[in-house]
Amino acid sequence: MQQTLDEILRECQILHGHLCAGQVLGARMAILGCRLIEVEDPRGADRKKLIVWVEIDRCMADAVSAATGVRLGRRSLKYADYGKVAATFFNLDTERAIRIAARDESRLLADKLFPQIENRKERQMRAYTELDDKELFKIEAVEVLYNEMDQPGRPRSRVSCDECGEGINDGREIREAGRILCRPCCCGGYYK
Repeated sequence: MQQTLDEILRECQILHGHLCAGQVLGARMAILGCRLIEVEDPRGADRKKLIVWVEIDRCMADAVSAATGVRLGRRSLKYADYGKVAATFFNLDTERAIRIAARDESRLLADKLFPQIENRKERQMRAYTELDDKELFKIEAVEVLYNEMDQPGRPRSRVSCDECGEGINDGREIREAGRILCRPCCCGGYYK
């Protein structure tokens, strides 16, 4: 990353609307993840080689997006609804992937290190800014399940659902008993 943590946090605050502990975690994750998979300029020269999966739809995800430039609309940001403060950084060129998860112990460590700070969120922000990466995160090399249908760019395929008639891109259809179905028609969705 070519920017400092403070510069990235200013951009996170603009994108997200405020600065919080989750933003600090996400920015630190982005810096570490890009460094570990050797993506030096994620918003510039290296932008086409970075894919990131975030595992929560909270502040941390916005910070990762702000720091790296990955976006859902560009298909460089993927969302897995696991409810975890974690992200996986994947270098398309090298196929190297690193998953980084926030350690729950870091919250307690913030309380222990900065008892003089009355506000819990302020204690966390200070700790998350100052703690060593290994104190703050669980870091592991992983192999991601990634294929042609997950790649950025134009859709690789498009079919219509035999039930509702809506279009389905990139192999997300379900083929059952000779029919092509979208996931909501086949299995139920988040709407009725």
